[in-house]
Amino acid sequence: MPQKTEVELTVQRTEQLAPRLRRIVLGGPAFDEYLAHHLPCTDTYVKLMFAVGEDTVLRTYTVRWVDAAARELAIDFVTHGDEGLAGAWAQAARPGDTLRFRGPGGAYRPVPEADHQLFVGDESALPAIAASVAALQPGTAATAFIEIDGPGHQVELESPADLAVYWLHRDGAAPGTTTLLDDAVRAWPWPQGRVQAFVHGESALLKTVRPYLLDGRVDRKDISVSAYWRRGVTEEGFRAWKKEQQDAVMRPGA
Repeated sequence: MPQKTEVELTVQRTEQLAPRLRRIVLGGPAFDEYLAHHLPCTDTYVKLMFAVGEDTVLRTYTVRWVDAAARELAIDFVTHGDEGLAGAWAQAARPGDTLRFRGPGGAYRPVPEADHQLFVGDESALPAIAASVAALQPGTAATAFIEIDGPGHQVELESPADLAVYWLHRDGAAPGTTTLLDDAVRAWPWPQGRVQAFVHGESALLKTVRPYLLDGRVDRKDISVSAYWRRGVTEEGFRAWKKEQQDAVMRPGA
């Protein structure tokens, strides 16, 4: 991460956006310290810090929005009841609780020069997609494909753009087990002109949607693509997997 700032903020309020999507709004005296390092990226993220025994465990989350006037920021959590670490914390969080994190980091923001903006992701990418479509210029042509559990998990995406949103429902299938996103993107009539793409979610997207887009459809400089998680592994295992992928790319002859 470009910054190594550590900040502790206090829960101001919580909002249940969907059955498994919970927003935590944070603020407090240390907000100005965070704001001094905030990035103009729409995929800005922080590393949440949780004490587990004598260890500090990190979890990566997108900053959904920052309100400098109100001195608040929001982080949206996908929850699974008592399962997991960050989601379980968010499910139980109440005003007055504190959350410590490192950051921020980030690299992506839609460019106005593109003729069409494409967003592809699952729930883990929804906060970054929502922040990105909200930052688009009025009249921008944009399309979003978002995989979720079902109709009851859809949320309102506010955008000044000419935005078409396609909610892809798993209908009982486990996250990370479907080809819904890949199938939808391949069936989509490809638009004319320069397309900028944001593709994030479960690691399978790196072997499905990414090669399809890079096969003459999107210039490499116009694609932001990364795995946010990997089915069946913890974030610690996921980070080890990502490092292995990066090492393989850098290895001579790989």
